[in-house]
Amino acid sequence: MQISEADQARANLDQWAQDAHENALGIAEMLNVPAEQYEQDVLVLIGPLQDYVSRLPLDEFEQDDWVTLHNDLASYVADVGIREHGASWKVLDDETSPRGFRYVLEGAAHDGEAGRVDPFDVVMEEFGNLPIQIARMLANAEVTIGANPLI
Repeated sequence: MQISEADQARANLDQWAQDAHENALGIAEMLNVPAEQYEQDVLVLIGPLQDYVSRLPLDEFEQDDWVTLHNDLASYVADVGIREHGASWKVLDDETSPRGFRYVLEGAAHDGEAGRVDPFDVVMEEFGNLPIQIARMLANAEVTIGANPLI
């Protein structure tokens, strides 16, 4: 019996979550936000990250640059969802996705139901509404998951 890619992703979900968090920590450190400070309050990164993305020469970006930025911002959106809203990573089957599944955050919405958001979709939507606004991106994720707003 062959294990599906989605089942393999589920089996490796803890590592996926750890890698995403470590990526967000790396962004904080790159922007001179100490890891200890970031761990205490992930929202401390909003200002430095906004300054950073506002200075990026997006019109000069190559495909690899967009992929890196997409992954970095999705890691941060996920970290905020996890640390501020108690969400957690899940793997959902999705036949419309090239892999047949997608990583989403799931958390309790303010109405008590489970809410889900795909951080990668949130970032992609932000790319379609330039300039990138970190607070707007986080607010969109909060609305999608149904969490009580932080911002």
